[in-house]
Amino acid sequence: MFATLRTAAPLTRAQQLAPGIIACAVIAAAAAFLSEHYRAPMMLFALLLGIAMNFLSTETACGPGVDFTGRTVLRWGVAMLGLRITFGDISALGWQPIAGVVVSVAVTIGVSILIARMMGFRSTFGLLSGGATAICGASAALALAAAMPPHPEREKATSFAIIGVSTLSTVAMVLYPIIARALSFNDMQAGIFLGGTIHDVAQVVGAGYSMSTSVGDTATVVKLLRVAMLLPVITLTVMLMRSPDASDGHKPPLLPWFAVAFALLVIVNSVGWIPKSVAAAGTSMSGWFLVAAIAAIGIKTQIRKLIAVGVKPVVLMVGETVLMALLVLGLIRLYD
Repeated sequence: MFATLRTAAPLTRAQQLAPGIIACAVIAAAAAFLSEHYRAPMMLFALLLGIAMNFLSTETACGPGVDFTGRTVLRWGVAMLGLRITFGDISALGWQPIAGVVVSVAVTIGVSILIARMMGFRSTFGLLSGGATAICGASAALALAAAMPPHPEREKATSFAIIGVSTLSTVAMVLYPIIARALSFNDMQAGIFLGGTIHDVAQVVGAGYSMSTSVGDTATVVKLLRVAMLLPVITLTVMLMRSPDASDGHKPPLLPWFAVAFALLVIVNSVGWIPKSVAAAGTSMSGWFLVAAIAAIGIKTQIRKLIAVGVKPVVLMVGETVLMALLVLGLIRLYD
């Protein structure tokens, strides 16, 4: 009898989660189809489709599975981003682009938080939008949201940051190669500019290889270096937002488990213990997890609350994008 009870509980939990997880997976598949046929960001499609299916979070049995996907599946997806990066990728750039990435990411996030507070927003929105702009687009927004303590406005801020950064990244993918050519950049300079400024990895790849293979390779490595900045930024986020005296007497861990897993995967991948085929499969799985998690966040988003934020967040995110571009252009001039 006791054995029956032990197996019944996990089975019941799986039955509760299955409808929501399946719904998010279907939305992710639809987003992939639309992205492939209409050449727009998959994550943006997933978010918009999720918002259109908002009723699933309240009026059906999907609620528990949607919450699970937007929280646990999201964290697994963030952790597996570590399979994209090796220390060899980073060291191949030399110290100047590495220093430039660190400076541009730190300045962009710092200025974003400061301006967000001046515009009347919470510091967390400046961190979300600035982190998404400076690091790796929607993936960074999701990772930072997962590291923040729960707050009623967190889902709305995350959704808005994802919409804004996905839109701006698409515009940058088209516009920035034109700017690079107008400025007569060589392949290395163009790769550093594209990889150091465009928000999402997919758009960096698209913009870089549209210019040349050499530009695409450099842009991808610079972009992955920005992705590697996710770990220190998450660490600082948790340290700054960690309450020393929680009401239940329980302190959260200094580093969330998915950040530790991210770092470990980078190390293991760097020493060559993970076969390339496994790393490629894990990277692909990470992408699917993140798309499904964005679908879940979209499902939980109330569109009326999203519209109510007004024009100021748009101004903030455009300003962050312009600031990032100017910083990288200035640093490229310093390298000459």
